[in-house]
Amino acid sequence: QLQLVESGGGLVQPGGSLRLSCAATQFSFDVYAIGWFRQAPGKEREGVSCISSSGGSSNYADSVKGRFTISRDNAKNTVYLQMNSLEPEDTAVYYCAARLGPGTLIRREYKYWGQGTQVTVSS
Repeated sequence: QLQLVESGGGLVQPGGSLRLSCAATQFSFDVYAIGWFRQAPGKEREGVSCISSSGGSSNYADSVKGRFTISRDNAKNTVYLQMNSLEPEDTAVYYCAARLGPGTLIRREYKYWGQGTQVTVSS
């Protein structure tokens, strides 16, 4: 059973940066595409970014394009989400998820989920 653990969340001022990590506890991590999702209070969980199993392709939600960068290090079984120019609207619990097949921002396509990490953007 693939297990995912997110870390790196916290409180940051508007305009600041954070780097989230998603660590997987299983061999053959490099066969899974990984997605980052977020859920703000009272809102649906939405796709933020995704990356293919090899790291060769990625995709972003329009709301984060140019500010967030996804990457992965398969030797460390870890995917990262670098978040720059953070805005209060980015406040949410961030989740990573894994699936076999291409990366996608569609939540229901993912089978494995982490527990989430809180990101709060506030002055």
